Amino acid sequence: MAIDSLLDRASSVMTVISFVTFAGILWWALIHNKEADFAQAAHMPFDDEDLEAQHG
Repeated sequence: MAIDSLLDRASSVMTVISFVTFAGILWWALIHNKEADFAQAAHMPFDDEDLEAQHG
């Protein structure tokens, strides 16, 4: 019985930790203003093409 109670509590704790982690990722990706970083990352493939065109 004690093990069942412990496992139920551990499951609840892991659910809360997972939710907080998910909310943190959402905050980092959507709410935290990272638009400039995302725009720079979006242009990275094209930067490689420009370098290849200069060298080749």
